[in-house]
Amino acid sequence: MSKVTRTGTQSAEPHAADVHDLIRVHGARVNNLKDVSVEIPKRRLTVFTGVSGSGKSSLVFDTIAAESQRLINETYSAFLQGFMPTLARPEVDVLDGLTTVITVDQQRMGSDPRSTVGTATDANAMLRILFSRLGKPHIGSAKAFSFNVASISGAGAVTIERAGQTVKEKRSFSITGGMCPRCEGRGSVNDIDLTALYDDTKSLSEGALTIPGYTMEGWYGRIYAGSGFFDMDKPIHKYTKRELHDLLHKEPTKVKVDGINLTFEGIIPKLQKSMLSKDVEGLQPHVRAFVKRAVTFSVCPDCAGTRLNEGARSSKIKKISIADACAMQISDLAKWVRDLDEPSVAPLLATLRQTLDSFVEIGLGYLSLDRPSGTLSGGEAQRVKMIRHLGSSLTDVTYVFDEPTVGLHPHDIQQMNRLLLRLRDKGNTVLVVEHKPETIAIADHVVDLGPGAGQGGGTICFEGSVEGLRAGDTITGRHFGDRASLKETVREPSGKLEIRGAKKHNLRGVDVDVPLGVLVVVTGVAGSGKSSLVHGSIPASEGVVSVDQGAIRGSRRSNPATYTGLLDPIRKAFAKANGVKPALFSANSEGACPACNGAGVIYMDLAMMAGVSTTCEECEGKRFHASVLEHHLGGRDISEVLAMPVTEAAEFFGEGEARTPAAHKILERMAEVGLGYLSLGQPLTTLSGGERQRLKLATHMADKGGVYVLDEPTAGLHLADVEQLLGLLDRLVDSGKSVIVVEHHQAVMAHADWIIDLGPGAGHDGGRIVFEGTPADLVANRSTLTGEHLATYVGA
Repeated sequence: MSKVTRTGTQSAEPHAADVHDLIRVHGARVNNLKDVSVEIPKRRLTVFTGVSGSGKSSLVFDTIAAESQRLINETYSAFLQGFMPTLARPEVDVLDGLTTVITVDQQRMGSDPRSTVGTATDANAMLRILFSRLGKPHIGSAKAFSFNVASISGAGAVTIERAGQTVKEKRSFSITGGMCPRCEGRGSVNDIDLTALYDDTKSLSEGALTIPGYTMEGWYGRIYAGSGFFDMDKPIHKYTKRELHDLLHKEPTKVKVDGINLTFEGIIPKLQKSMLSKDVEGLQPHVRAFVKRAVTFSVCPDCAGTRLNEGARSSKIKKISIADACAMQISDLAKWVRDLDEPSVAPLLATLRQTLDSFVEIGLGYLSLDRPSGTLSGGEAQRVKMIRHLGSSLTDVTYVFDEPTVGLHPHDIQQMNRLLLRLRDKGNTVLVVEHKPETIAIADHVVDLGPGAGQGGGTICFEGSVEGLRAGDTITGRHFGDRASLKETVREPSGKLEIRGAKKHNLRGVDVDVPLGVLVVVTGVAGSGKSSLVHGSIPASEGVVSVDQGAIRGSRRSNPATYTGLLDPIRKAFAKANGVKPALFSANSEGACPACNGAGVIYMDLAMMAGVSTTCEECEGKRFHASVLEHHLGGRDISEVLAMPVTEAAEFFGEGEARTPAAHKILERMAEVGLGYLSLGQPLTTLSGGERQRLKLATHMADKGGVYVLDEPTAGLHLADVEQLLGLLDRLVDSGKSVIVVEHHQAVMAHADWIIDLGPGAGHDGGRIVFEGTPADLVANRSTLTGEHLATYVGA
């Protein structure tokens, strides 16, 4: 093997290519950024800090990552760009030194019932190929092991032009799929309670149907009356078998009503398509309530929840079927795959091993491949997305992470830090938006935004090293060394909530008494069974208010005022003061500007080019018709009220002519959770993750309940905001509520009256209670991972 011998002396001048070692941002004005200019070193780990809403995501995701993605998209042909999301250039003067950006965010993975951890990471695809090659008996191609492919066959005559003649030939085809025919690959079947669909003592014309939206005054009434399949004036209990079958089960049938061609379809197949095929939690509240009342979901009896038909389950490798493999804990599956020694499929086994080992390395070895992806938490979803990048050979790539430590126990954070450093050491630029001091401490470079949130933020407060941040006079610097101390005295419980024999997911017949009337923190490493215990075992009665990490759904027309229900009392107050209808004061109803339909901006679609939005000239972005703005309350019109921040609006509606107690209560709750700086009309799409979580908490504080169950309320919160959250939890408990918090943050643990620690590990290594008692006892014992980390945190 020959080697090249270099001669001559090294030039003292640096190579032109070596000077591009910075990402330069000048004059960024996205969302609340105020002409931000910053230089970020490449091939280093840079952490962006600042209070929630200070502009971190606007700088990292909406400016740097968005522009990189836009520039990459522009390299494709106009035809391909037509199929891609259209991205506008961010509002920034100069963006220089960008590299290819890979974004790993906290967006929940799709909650389609057929999407699982295996399908989302391609591990299922590799397993299907493996079983199609090695499985005994051989049943077909990889499609035969897919629960998304149905078995179909057909035969018939085809017409072929051959040698100038038309010839008819018989042809047949068949596709062997793995889908269970009973549940159609969903793993569960639903039974519909007919009494929840209609009142059989009434006729259709009397309003027998009790399904949301099925009124006889609209199109449904015209279709049902014009179909001729049943008597509209006959009570349903008097229907013949044929009439009842047509009402409930008839396949789509063309009917002519008043000269218009329409389609009649039975109620049940219509519901299957319109409501039951969608994620239940994503439905409108009144529709969700109807589905939960009318439909019971149970495990499919034919496939036992595996989603696969009998053929796919019958083919095995070493007595293991693909259904068994997908149900295994991934750490166990990785061991099983390592023990397979088949030279004929060696490349496939190597890739599959690497993927499964990445799950274990990233701390997700406790999952199984058949876990529905919609049930993953934000932190789990983010780590699942990381898996495909861990073994990548790419270098000089910019990785962008959004709070990768969300949902992680302090023990797991150390592992995550090692992964971030490994990506950096391969020659990549790693940008991390983060609040946890453990991750900020490993940064090569820190950019602190603030000083406040919303309009009070959007500027660079500090750039430099971690040591410089500690010494600096910024909110992050001042709170960097904050440590909550253990309580000297804890509250006495007023009762207890008994949980007996809890076995959901990995719980092993857990018996525990949860104290009431105090602040209880349930903790343990990721995957130890915390959420299974709290959400799966505490009865969801009327007295329990649960605030989970589910995403807030809302369009750019949704804002804090509409989401919290604040707009209703405001509209009524304006209507009463001016003697007009409340609907006039809604930009989504009668009061909308006719030019922009209440959006405030006019959108121009430019096909594969980025669309252009311009402020509506008629309403000047105020969203309302000019005549609506002539009506005032307390000297302000509705657009001026929606532009107010929460704190100002609380004063406005708290006294004087505009005094509105119902609105004032909601505004006070928003201020209590630290959202005093938000403007009432700010679109929900512009809120950060932490702001959305707190907005949801403010909304649920109005619910009447004695027990509050909170799932990681510190997610997305700055060190300074955690202190305010602890005050809020104290106020809830002092007002007579019981608060149960699933949490990893040591400050919340130290502040608790009682701790329930699960573990000792994750998956089948967890699911047991390893400690119950006060934080002081946990620190004194140091018998668990949580105890060790909490003792270090409080300096014991």
